[in-house]
Amino acid sequence: MSFSRIKSHAKINLAINITGKLSLLHKIESIISFINLHDLIFIKKINSSNSQISFYGKFSKNISKNNTIEKLLTILEKKKLLQNKKFHIKVQKNIPQKAGLGGGSMNAANILNFLIKKKFIKIDKKKLQKVCSTIGSDVILGINSKSTILKSNNDIKTYISCPKFYTLLVKPNFGCSTKTIYSSVKQLTKPKFNNPKKTMFSPKFLSRQENALEKIAFLKYPKLKKIKSYLENLKNPIFVRMTGSGSIIVAYYQSKRDSELAKVQFKRKFNNYWCNTSKTI
Repeated sequence: MSFSRIKSHAKINLAINITGKLSLLHKIESIISFINLHDLIFIKKINSSNSQISFYGKFSKNISKNNTIEKLLTILEKKKLLQNKKFHIKVQKNIPQKAGLGGGSMNAANILNFLIKKKFIKIDKKKLQKVCSTIGSDVILGINSKSTILKSNNDIKTYISCPKFYTLLVKPNFGCSTKTIYSSVKQLTKPKFNNPKKTMFSPKFLSRQENALEKIAFLKYPKLKKIKSYLENLKNPIFVRMTGSGSIIVAYYQSKRDSELAKVQFKRKFNNYWCNTSKTI
């Protein structure tokens, strides 16, 4: 059996609000898109007593043995959904870790989606949500990689044909710990996205929003604030915002040319930082 090839797209948060606190996690609402930047996953069924998982590529260093893909297969086996089927999985990591792009979560989501579509497993909606939440709170968002509004009650609304943005993604030479950033959350806001609309993806609406985790991240990592301030003056972006809990800062543009020129200018000043131009899908 030959390998199937899956694109696992990076996720970006166009806006985030923290609306409440649960026993272990925070309640959030978010406006989410996916971008062209992606990991490549190669997967095939094998005759073996164990599945084989390997990572390679620029951002494959220091991936834990207890990674999201390992967790996914373990959960599916425990729930007797895989019925002793084993897989060889290779992942080319093009998405940085600890960046706010959900790389690991999206890997698990895309593999789960593949297993369902190819009928290797049968799973109902309720079980699917439970499997996803056991691996990570954002895994469910990758099951259907479309423009999404996550409501504070965890409901998801997806949209097609939303406005597209060209992006410049910048990551300094450090990552942010999601646990550390969220543990410092003190201020909560009232839900703003509980009546989701497609117009919430408009440049006008998004430019008025925020990422509520920015203030915390900027206090802990002042370099992130410096990056944001610098990006806000490069080729007049529509807006500039941190994605997730960081450490990537994203500048949003309406033209590819502006995003590419901004990248050139940014690299002149911060030549040791990772940069990527992409586009929402």
